[in-house]
Amino acid sequence: MTDMKIAVYCGASSGPAEGPYQSEARKLGSLMARQNIELVYGGSSIGLMGSVADGVLEAGGHVCGVIPQVLVDREQVHVGLSELHVVEDMHQRKAVMMELADAFIALPGGTGTLEELFEVWAWRQIGIHHKPFGLLNIHNYFDHLLAFIAHAADEEFIRDEYRDFLLVDNHPEGLLSRLSEKLAQT
Repeated sequence: MTDMKIAVYCGASSGPAEGPYQSEARKLGSLMARQNIELVYGGSSIGLMGSVADGVLEAGGHVCGVIPQVLVDREQVHVGLSELHVVEDMHQRKAVMMELADAFIALPGGTGTLEELFEVWAWRQIGIHHKPFGLLNIHNYFDHLLAFIAHAADEEFIRDEYRDFLLVDNHPEGLLSRLSEKLAQT
């Protein structure tokens, strides 16, 4: 039995071959398993998704994958998962992940990762959920996005209280700790 379930959104790409992204994703997974935190993620074996899942599994943790049939058909599904939900489409994938998770983390990724992060944020803002979420800012990947968010807040398009929903840390240990503290407050 796990203490907490965290949905991790991240890229199906690994980033540059010599970059820090894969090792930090694997480290996050390992830390999650050691802290008895279940991973809920997109179910893929490739990119950062595969790295974080492998980190959890290698450390003896529980991994729940949620993947649309179209990606199963492309043979991108991770075959070693603890649990797998095959869903109809990307909308259902996000809904299932949202329902299963107690908190959310975004790692580096592309448009899909950003879309998932902003949906979680928008839904928190309007009260659909009250779950904490954050960015793991590996190698300062999100610095430009954070500058834009600050600009949007300065221009009064994002209220300070809504901006404060987003937790940011450059280290997996720090972000997991902050998410746990927020969960304890709810």
